[in-house]
Amino acid sequence: MTELTAHEVLTTTRTVRRRLDLERPVDLDLIRQALTTALQAPSGSNAQSWHFLVITDADQRAAVGEYYRRAAEAYFDTPESAGNQPHPDPNRQRTQQRVRTSSEHLARNMGRVPVLVIPAIETPDRTELPAGNQSGLWGSILPAAWSYMLAARSLGLATAWTTLHLKYEREVADLLGLPPTVHQAALIPTAHYTGEGFKPAPRQPLEQVLHLNRW
Repeated sequence: MTELTAHEVLTTTRTVRRRLDLERPVDLDLIRQALTTALQAPSGSNAQSWHFLVITDADQRAAVGEYYRRAAEAYFDTPESAGNQPHPDPNRQRTQQRVRTSSEHLARNMGRVPVLVIPAIETPDRTELPAGNQSGLWGSILPAAWSYMLAARSLGLATAWTTLHLKYEREVADLLGLPPTVHQAALIPTAHYTGEGFKPAPRQPLEQVLHLNRW
């Protein structure tokens, strides 16, 4: 495996849906390495109240995948779903259609991905999320989850950031035995990938989103 620079990892960690290898097993030691890296991420007050569920059991993966499929199929019918809104840029429109097609593929196959990782955050002594601004809470798990995906990329694995299963968060929590003080942040399918490597994706120019000193 070719060692990647930090720039290459940051610019080629793609959301992989169609190219996840559903047949090739993933060595759990690779997942452990990626998660060990993820634990270096920041967390509010250095509380480190994070948890990571790593699901490899075939029946458990299939059950979580079924909840994801149900949530995804409902989402595909909404105006917000990729491909459901026309875009003035034909290239962007074609990209959105590809995202839609790959998302449908992942929805059908989520339960077959060799490893499913659910990053979660614990709120000790309380089962309900705090009212108002929750950026500090989620900011204590999302950087670690992204660090996991970057580390997985550096180890030759592919991942996808997904959250649609959270429509059934309570059902998935019951399935996996999560206590009510632990809240799921995402569902990250992890696998080896098929085909060649990855390259930076097209993005809007910086000048369109950069604001200096004020809007």
